[in-house]
Amino acid sequence: MHFIKNQIKNNNNSIENEADYILFLLVCSLITISIVFSYSLSVYTIEYYEYNQFHFFIRQLFVGILSILMMWILSKINPDKIVNKIGLSLFIIFFVLMALMPFLPSSIVTSSGGANRWIRLPGFSLSPVEFFKIGFIYFLSWSFHRRLIKVSKVITLKKEFILLAPYFLTFFVVVFIIAFLQKDLGQVVLLGSILFILLIFANRSYKVFVSLGVIGLLTLIGLILAAPHRIQRIFSWWAMVQDGILSILPSWADKYLRIDELPEPYQVSHSLNAIHNGGLFGQGMGLGNIKLGFLSEVHTDFVLAGITEEIGIVGLFFIITIMLLIVLRIFKISGRVENKIYHLFTIGIALMIIIAFLINSYGISGMIPIKGIAVPLLSYGGSSMLSMSLAIGLVLSISKSVDMNKKVR
Repeated sequence: MHFIKNQIKNNNNSIENEADYILFLLVCSLITISIVFSYSLSVYTIEYYEYNQFHFFIRQLFVGILSILMMWILSKINPDKIVNKIGLSLFIIFFVLMALMPFLPSSIVTSSGGANRWIRLPGFSLSPVEFFKIGFIYFLSWSFHRRLIKVSKVITLKKEFILLAPYFLTFFVVVFIIAFLQKDLGQVVLLGSILFILLIFANRSYKVFVSLGVIGLLTLIGLILAAPHRIQRIFSWWAMVQDGILSILPSWADKYLRIDELPEPYQVSHSLNAIHNGGLFGQGMGLGNIKLGFLSEVHTDFVLAGITEEIGIVGLFFIITIMLLIVLRIFKISGRVENKIYHLFTIGIALMIIIAFLINSYGISGMIPIKGIAVPLLSYGGSSMLSMSLAIGLVLSISKSVDMNKKVR
C-alpha cells in the first residue's frame, strides 16, 4: 500500500511538472498559419525581385520548424536553470549590439530608412531589437522584484522618483538608441507601455503613473517633432480621419484643425480596401489582390490585411481568437506561479504580444498612425518569429513549476 501511494504521488508530481502543452499547440498553430501565408502573400515580391517561387515559404518553414523545436527544448528544462541566464544575457548582449549598430561597416548591416537595423548573417538577417525586448522585460522583472515590490507606496513622490531614477535613465538610453539611432519609434512605444504597466504590478503609487503619463506624452510628441518622416506619417493619418473627427467637433474647430493638401494615405487606403474586399468569408486562398503590387511585401507589416482579404472576417476572427487564447494562457501561468520574477516576466511577455498586435492592427485599419511593428508569430521574418518563440519557450519552461489546474483565490 505504501508503494502504491508513493507511485500515485510521483505520478501527480510528474503531471504538475509538465509544460503547458495547450499554449505550445496554440503557438504552433499560428506559426503554421504564418508559413502558409508567407507563400500566398509574397507573390508580387517574388516576381519583382525574381526570386524562386518558394523563396519566402522555404525560409519561413525553416524558421518555423526551428522555432517549434526551440520552444519544445526550452519547455523541457527547469526554469531555474535557464530563465535568469537567458533573460539577462539577452538584455546585456543585444543592448551592446544595438549601441554598436551605427558604427558597424555597411558590409555586415542592412539599413532601413537611413538607419542600421539588421545584422547580416549567413542565410538571414538578425534584428537585435527583437531579442532585446525579451531581455528588457526580464531585466525589469528581475530588478523590480529586488528593488520595488517590497517598498511601500506611502512615500513621497520625490523619493519614489529617486527610487525609479535608474529605470528612467536606462529607458532614456534605450529611447536614444532605438528612436534616434535606429529610427524605430514603434518599438519605443511598445517598450514604454510595458514599463508603465509593469510598474503597476510593482506596487507603485497612482501619482507616479500620472506623472509618467504626462512625461511619456510629452516625450512622444518631442520624438515625433524631431523626425520629419514621423510628422509626414501623422499628416498622412490625419488626411484619412480628419473628416470623421471634425464632424463630431464644434464647427469652430474646423477652422483650426482642418489641413488641406495633405499626403495621400495610400498604404492604409489599400489595407482598408483589402479588408473590405475580404468580406465575411474572403476571396479565397491565393486570390487576394492587395499583394499584386498595391502594397509591397504585404506578408510582413500588412499581413493581417492580406489574410483578411483571402479568408475574410471569419478567418481573421479565428486568428484573433488564437492570439487571445495565447495571451490568456500566459496570464493564467502568471497568476499561478509563485516566483515573483517569473510572475512579472510572464506578464511582460503577454503584454508584448497583445500591445504589438494592437499597434499593428490599429495602424493598418487607420485608427492610429501606421508603425512598422510585426504581428507576433504571423508576420514574415526570422528575427520576429525566433525571438517570440524564445520568449514563449521561457514561459513554457516557467509553466513547469505551475499547477495549471489549481484555482486562484
